[in-house]
Amino acid sequence: MPQNLVLSFEEKTSMKLAELFASYGYKKYKMSKFEEYDLYIENKSFLKSENVIAFNDPTGKLLALKPDVTLSIAKNTADNETEPRKLFYSENVYRVSGNMHEFKEIPQLGLEYIGEVDTYSLCEVLIVAKQSLAIISDSYVLDISHMGLLIGLLEYAGLSYEVRDEITTLIGTKNSHEIRRVLSSRGVDTDLTEKIVTLSTLYGSIDKIIPLAEKLIVNETTRAAVEELKTVCNILKISGQADNINIDFSVVSDISYYNGITFRGYIEKVPGSILSGGRYDNLLKKLGKNSGAVGFAVYMDLLSYLDRDNGRYDADVLLIYNENTSAEKVFEAAAELREKGERVFASTTECKNIKYKRLVKIGEGI
Repeated sequence: MPQNLVLSFEEKTSMKLAELFASYGYKKYKMSKFEEYDLYIENKSFLKSENVIAFNDPTGKLLALKPDVTLSIAKNTADNETEPRKLFYSENVYRVSGNMHEFKEIPQLGLEYIGEVDTYSLCEVLIVAKQSLAIISDSYVLDISHMGLLIGLLEYAGLSYEVRDEITTLIGTKNSHEIRRVLSSRGVDTDLTEKIVTLSTLYGSIDKIIPLAEKLIVNETTRAAVEELKTVCNILKISGQADNINIDFSVVSDISYYNGITFRGYIEKVPGSILSGGRYDNLLKKLGKNSGAVGFAVYMDLLSYLDRDNGRYDADVLLIYNENTSAEKVFEAAAELREKGERVFASTTECKNIKYKRLVKIGEGI
């Protein structure tokens, strides 16, 4: 029987993504389900949810079921490595899911590049992210941003870290009205305010948005960000990987952890982003490391929106036989169906708890 018939859409996709990552030299990384609780409390703003499941181990140490993979990998990576580490993982995280207000075990699959992040390494991660989306669906888009442009504008405005965080959140929701209100209350001049508002609205193709981003340059930080973004986009175009890519400066993350390129991937029929990532050198610095880092995660639980069968069928064929049918004949009929690639559930009754596509009966009197 073909192996893929007994695998779910999520399992088949996971295998394909793992093969893709391995083809670029990424090595499977396995970690414990637990981490020290303090790691997550000290970096709670990095997490998608501040809720963490904690417990005491037999020695009294306070541990937590991991709500995040990147944080754990970053913590356990040696410092000052002379060679980069290319890792991928397939792990479950434990966090409050959506509006359910209850903890869920959520499968994630992703990769991390830790070391000196040069232009090639950065572009490679972006290309692997794009190819990951293509494996999941033909209808996808990868939105790319650069935190340096926002960071540079906020630095130039002379805002406190608290206000910078507030503006970052408003940029993410494209809330122009509130951005203007907050900046006005902090005495930021109109020209700079409009540049920041414009940043939150810029979305479109590479060729359309890059020239508009150049008009927002106000200091060396913003200039370096635009130049790196231009370089990356040019390489993507030259390598034939620029299709299905847009620039969206509302793709932001916590500026105390992320720097440089950030990105999110979207699939038709899936609400929200199914992939997210970026460069997070600042997280490594917070953990006392000098390495650079970039990576992304695929939220495998969202694949349920794309699974056409979505668990509807337990078998393709329900094969019904009776006491007058020989076991040899049942085995022969079932084998013939399986050779055609169908999943077969054989029974003497039409089981009400079995979901099947079609019914086949063999034997006399049935």
